[in-house]
Amino acid sequence: MNLNHILNTMMICFWIGHGLGYSDPSECLRANAQFCGQCIQTRKNCGWCTKEDFLQPGELTTARCDDVEALIRRGCAMENIENPSGALRIIANNNLTGHVNGVKGNLEDITQIRPQKLILKIRSEEPQTFSLNFKRAENYPFDLYFLVDLSLLSENDLDNMKMLGIELKRKMKKITSDFRIGYGTIESTSCPGGKTCAGRSRFKNLVRLTNNKSEYSKHVSKQTISGGLNSPAEAADAIMQAAICRDEIGWRNATRLLVFYTNGELHFAGNNTKSRILPNEDCHLDIQGVYLGNRHQNYPSIAQLARKLHDNKIQLLFAVKEKFKDVYKALQVRIPMSEVGVQTSNSRNAIGLIDAYHALSSDVILDNSKLPEGVSIHYTAYCKNNTIQTGQNGRKCSGIKVGEEVRFSITITAKKCPNNGQKTAVEIKPLGFTENVEIMLNFVCECECQQKIMANISCPNGNGILECGACRCHEGHFGQFCECSTAELNSEDMDASCKQDKSSLICNGNGDCICGKCVCKKRENPEEIISGQYCECDNFSCHRLHGLICGGNGICNCGMCQCFPNFTGSACDCSLDVSSCVSANGMLCHGKGLCKCGQCMCTDPMFWGPTCEYCPTCDNVCIIHKACVQCKAFNNGPKKDTCDSCEFEVTMVERKDQLGQQYCVFRDMDNAWFYFSYFVNDQNVPVVHVLKP
Repeated sequence: MNLNHILNTMMICFWIGHGLGYSDPSECLRANAQFCGQCIQTRKNCGWCTKEDFLQPGELTTARCDDVEALIRRGCAMENIENPSGALRIIANNNLTGHVNGVKGNLEDITQIRPQKLILKIRSEEPQTFSLNFKRAENYPFDLYFLVDLSLLSENDLDNMKMLGIELKRKMKKITSDFRIGYGTIESTSCPGGKTCAGRSRFKNLVRLTNNKSEYSKHVSKQTISGGLNSPAEAADAIMQAAICRDEIGWRNATRLLVFYTNGELHFAGNNTKSRILPNEDCHLDIQGVYLGNRHQNYPSIAQLARKLHDNKIQLLFAVKEKFKDVYKALQVRIPMSEVGVQTSNSRNAIGLIDAYHALSSDVILDNSKLPEGVSIHYTAYCKNNTIQTGQNGRKCSGIKVGEEVRFSITITAKKCPNNGQKTAVEIKPLGFTENVEIMLNFVCECECQQKIMANISCPNGNGILECGACRCHEGHFGQFCECSTAELNSEDMDASCKQDKSSLICNGNGDCICGKCVCKKRENPEEIISGQYCECDNFSCHRLHGLICGGNGICNCGMCQCFPNFTGSACDCSLDVSSCVSANGMLCHGKGLCKCGQCMCTDPMFWGPTCEYCPTCDNVCIIHKACVQCKAFNNGPKKDTCDSCEFEVTMVERKDQLGQQYCVFRDMDNAWFYFSYFVNDQNVPVVHVLKP
């Protein structure tokens, strides 16, 4: 019989809404942790008591795992509690730097992001937070590849393209002195008779990224119009090849920009394009720089292209005609770090594209590599003008110019023990840039005491080892001291002996079946006890009154109140004592009601009050209280000299509507009319209002 299966069957704890659900134990207790490592993976406030004699008789090993404060209250000293904490250690934190005053230096000496490397020690549900600063360096190395789709170009379009290509080179030299440029085309084979046709097309890398600006200018200047029409999908092929053929194109560790100049649309796999055999994932340029794979490879999808541009840290700039602007703007949304620039027919052509590049490069967007299951990351961006962004926007700051610095707060949280506790490397980097932050995640999955194992101590018959103060049983044994054997009991028999009936939960969900007998769970409050052969009883789930079990007038026994003498009811909330119902005339409820649970229920609607003695509309009420009203309100009348014997005070009012609906009317000693009302409030205090017009 598999021990894990048996233990899993035994230790499942069902918490129901009635009865025991009234006061759940802590989440740490409910985890039913069998050893220290399981305990600390539950929540960051869960600790494990290693004190050997900590458990009370009948308590399971799982009771060692509890909220740290609860463990201390239960008598476990802090030095006996395993409660490891996470930590953060920065390994590399070079200051932010950059080229200064146009001086060209080594790329390795430039730092745009800090810290560069750190180690996080992460415990389950204990977040670790650190700051990441980014500053765009001056004169940073820059690679620009100019890819031109020659299909559908008129002579005028060709002239504009040549002017743009030369102007791009000139403008980029003003942005950085460490600048290289390359050039490639998408050409179609010639059609018979010089006609326009849908011929075969190919991508060709004409100028590898180079510092030789004259070579670039020579190839751009001598470019002629292609004789056929390119497939829009083959243009997507060309962008993909320009991105992934790193060595052939000459991409280096620098800012990388690919400018795609076209007068048409792009088609991708899935856009009604005929599927071919293999996905386009690898470089297929021959020694002449010509793409040979388009007859054997499938066109890339948008997601595929976006991923490859991202992996190769390449920013994409579409240079298109105004009529295609919206088409490419829609595509831009699906390709991070891309932008759209509009072609013009004058010298502003390059200026517009440079502006589009600045809009693209001024966004600082953080991205991270894939996280292990159970690990989450949260970003908060502190951008220009005291702008703070959270959620998905917490990854991004916009409008950041060269020399400006922004800060991100990054929080990483783990649940349980991700990646089986193996160290995991994570990378955070700004999209379109080559620098990154290396983070090593070390997950806290075990306790220090698990390294100090004492064999066979307190574990009878050598059936387990003492680990962190508790027996960790060998295969085939279980129980607090590994005293139970799976060979002697099968799980079905054991479960059946711990069920009150066939439809019941094991130990009614209130305990654990140990060696075929129920061991009821202990409560955090020692006065709350679960009992019974099947843990079917308790002394705390009875009805309550004013927060007290059985109203404080009885004892809770197996979910039912056993009331003290003179009390009855489901919560012992009904007193059988009638002394509180006796009125001044010695009768129960003044003879005008019934005494129920120690309170008068008046049956005559004219009478009310605690003992049904008050009748605001009865004539004798006015006569009885007239003399006291006169002495209290006007200092005259027959009780003037004995006014202190009156049991109420009066309040003078100015209007009859302040007296209420029922009031008394008399003449005073000076023959003037006066009015008063009399009633008793909920606190059994007379309230008297008096009016003398």
